[in-house]
Amino acid sequence: MGTEFIYDAVVIGGGPAGATAAQTLAKKGKQVLLLDKRGRVKPCGGAIPPRLIKDFEIPDELLVAKAKSARMVSPVGKAVDIPIENGFVGMVDRAQFDEWLRKRAVEAGATREDGLFETLTREGPLARIHYRTRGARDGDTGAMKSVLTKAVIGADGAKSQVGRSAGVQGCAEANYVFAYHEIIKTPPNTPHHFDSTRCDVVYQKPISPDFYGWVFPHGDTISIGTGSADKGFSLRNAVAKLRADVGLEGAELVRHEGAPLPMKPLKKWDDGQQVVLAGDAAGVVAPASGEGIYYAMLGGQLAGEAVYEFVESNDPAKLQLARKRFMKEHRMTFWVLGIMQYFWYSTDKRRESFVKMCEDKDVQKLTFESYMNKKLVRKKPLAHVKIFFKDMGHLLGLAKA
Repeated sequence: MGTEFIYDAVVIGGGPAGATAAQTLAKKGKQVLLLDKRGRVKPCGGAIPPRLIKDFEIPDELLVAKAKSARMVSPVGKAVDIPIENGFVGMVDRAQFDEWLRKRAVEAGATREDGLFETLTREGPLARIHYRTRGARDGDTGAMKSVLTKAVIGADGAKSQVGRSAGVQGCAEANYVFAYHEIIKTPPNTPHHFDSTRCDVVYQKPISPDFYGWVFPHGDTISIGTGSADKGFSLRNAVAKLRADVGLEGAELVRHEGAPLPMKPLKKWDDGQQVVLAGDAAGVVAPASGEGIYYAMLGGQLAGEAVYEFVESNDPAKLQLARKRFMKEHRMTFWVLGIMQYFWYSTDKRRESFVKMCEDKDVQKLTFESYMNKKLVRKKPLAHVKIFFKDMGHLLGLAKA
């Protein structure tokens, strides 16, 4: 009987984080297994900024639409249109986009298998991944299999089963927003409320009491969704209302998805032995905006690099580098957005003030520059001072409604 093959890394989850992690390691010559649960698509508006397109070499043909503006709708129905100057926000269909990323990882040298993670056990310095293969058809139970690996990347989404199985600190106690969306066919004659080059964000209590609803164009389809941390709030009913509000209640439903979204990055991403988390599993969805694709792909890349250094050195401390490097660049962004969500989204009065504040050209420019390039804008200190006093005016109720 031959010696059992040992992978350098097993990546569990084939979304943007997992696929990018697998590609990163495969390009460095490591033996990687990408284990993905077939058919799962996350509820997501599908917006990707220019920084992602550039950094991760996303071809233009993957963009199903290019948004040139955003509309924010306040609790009382006030609409603020924000043009996207000197660029666009790319829109992707997650089913197509994620599959393309998985295929790219395979082209780089990763091995791919459809399977459902069951548990993780330890065998000395190695980890054994137990998983159930998928049958020929959906619904088939398949068979149990296991593989040995030097390292594991858990990119299996919020409430990560990999993280829990490995005992990653804080993984089981994290808080979540629940999101739901429907992908519908774009009707031949779209209602006047809808613009195929505009992303609509709706801050209204019937749509979401503590987050927002969205209407994002995807070319031949449209993503309409919402999210909330209130477990008693009906996301399906809210999306039905949002569809009716924009005149799309009769459009054909293509598919629908629901899933939890993390509220903030976990304090630890690794178990100190062989496992590191990435993407939603690590909690890297931006507060307030709910944006996750760019941060997932960056987290996947950094997890892949950290695992490479771990495998080369056999030093488990190298696994900590994924979080350290991510937070060094984005800690302040997540802190600012966290404050924004907890304060500005807490009541309709504050959300009304928030949308009003977004009429300001300085706010618009700095916000979109930060979003497009994924860096808080440090230029133009006078603009920041102006925004601070405007914020305080809205905060204290001194600004005109």
